[in-house]
Amino acid sequence: MTKRQLLVTSALPYANGPIHLGHMVEHVQTDIFVRFQKLIGNDCSYICADDAHGTAIMISAEKENKSPEQYIEEIRNDHVADFKGFNISHDIYYSTHSPENQALSEDIYLKAKEKNCIVEKDIEQYYCEDSKLFLSDRYIRGICPKCNAPDQYGDSCEKCYASYSATQLIDPISIFSGKTPVLKQSKHYFFSLDNLSKEIKEWLDGPHIIDPVRNKCLEWFNDTLKDWDISRDEPYFGFKIPGTDNKYFYVWLDAPIGYIASTKKYCDSTNKDSFENIWKHGDYEIHHFIGKDILYFHTLFWPAMLSVSGYKLPKKVRVHGFLTVNGEKMSKSRGTFILAKDYLDSLNPEFLRYYYASKLSESMDDIDFNIQDFVYKINSDLLGKVINIASRLASILTKKCNGTLTQIPDNASELLSNIRNKSELIATHYEKLDYHKAMKEIMACADMANHYIDSNAPWQLVKEDVAQAEQVCTAALNALIYISIYLKPVCPTIVEAIEDFLDIPSLNWTHLTSRVEQHSIKPYQHIAKRLELEEVESKLGIKNS
Repeated sequence: MTKRQLLVTSALPYANGPIHLGHMVEHVQTDIFVRFQKLIGNDCSYICADDAHGTAIMISAEKENKSPEQYIEEIRNDHVADFKGFNISHDIYYSTHSPENQALSEDIYLKAKEKNCIVEKDIEQYYCEDSKLFLSDRYIRGICPKCNAPDQYGDSCEKCYASYSATQLIDPISIFSGKTPVLKQSKHYFFSLDNLSKEIKEWLDGPHIIDPVRNKCLEWFNDTLKDWDISRDEPYFGFKIPGTDNKYFYVWLDAPIGYIASTKKYCDSTNKDSFENIWKHGDYEIHHFIGKDILYFHTLFWPAMLSVSGYKLPKKVRVHGFLTVNGEKMSKSRGTFILAKDYLDSLNPEFLRYYYASKLSESMDDIDFNIQDFVYKINSDLLGKVINIASRLASILTKKCNGTLTQIPDNASELLSNIRNKSELIATHYEKLDYHKAMKEIMACADMANHYIDSNAPWQLVKEDVAQAEQVCTAALNALIYISIYLKPVCPTIVEAIEDFLDIPSLNWTHLTSRVEQHSIKPYQHIAKRLELEEVESKLGIKNS
């Protein structure tokens, strides 16, 4: 099999607040994919960064009497700690406020300008007289002009995902004053998307997105593509547009370029490869993981920017839905807003990774973090089916059989063959992001192993035939090894504990063809504790409705 080269990204978290469990859906989904690719032997790099520009960050920094640079670096450090806590394996976690990103943003802008894709226009935009700020993006709210949903932002609707200008909002209100803003004229710079409509459409028609996403994207071509406003007026924290005195790149111009800039920083730091080889010339596949709320930016604006500046367009843009908690939208007022840090303070991060995996598919459907279902699934699957294999056989082997695996008996051949034969199907599910299907197959393998153990009852057999009991335990623990290989992208730390118990090297996909026999194991160490519903609800501060 040819070794693939992949560059994988998660959407860049905004550097204006902590990571919550909604963010973790995407990063867990991405990390599982990355770990799977590495497990089967592919060359896969995982790139991410903080999205560090915009008026929001400027204002937050002022409130804390900090410079924007100090503020975003403190936020970035917190984000890195949260992601590490959940075993997210970024190869680099950088920032869009970097010299690499500034240089690349200016270069892409100037290339677009050379190709007549940048136009200047005098526009009217809302201005808050109380705060003395032009209102863009998240600082104006009103009724969506497309679907009439109330309380929507000034650039896009969270209900119908339409993109529009703030002046199109119905009954706009400044979030600073709560008053209706006034219109003021200003010169702005626009990216002419319609000049690249052919290139964008060709990419959308390719195998880069799933059909429901494509169908949504193609709706934008029912009319002429609107020019995209890529400038913001001062005061603004970001990169100044070349050739101007008081205009800055809109955060959504330089944020995705942060993928390339972070790649460059990673390549320069590791001498792994050149970023040009990854993003321009080589055989690398570029995979973006995003939420459905930023679909417009990644499947319209981003392909246009890449195309006009000579960069490779992504092979895949993988889109997930939102997270609900106990069936409700995450909300501080309802007590369903859970910070990553608060979860990590009290619960095993691998439990959440497994629970998300059991829910995730390649679709844009929302997933629900139901506390009662979470407790049941972790206790039933991870503890009751997988870890239980190790814990129930360890005492037999260490107390009665000198802690040694001997040989696999003939009656286990079908069991091990059936489990190994799941490898292609499980790999396909991982590749397609149908993790919920992969988890079902893995747990079916665990059921087979437990059925074999129950049928042979080594705890009884050891009283009559120690050698036969050793063989049964040897077979069952080899089954556990295969199951652990399948589960490793999702629960790396749990699998590492199983590897340590069995005293075997770090597992990868090639170990599905091997056996572990005539081998000493270590005394079993406790791996994970059973969950209690009331305790989990108390620790997270959430009750089932």
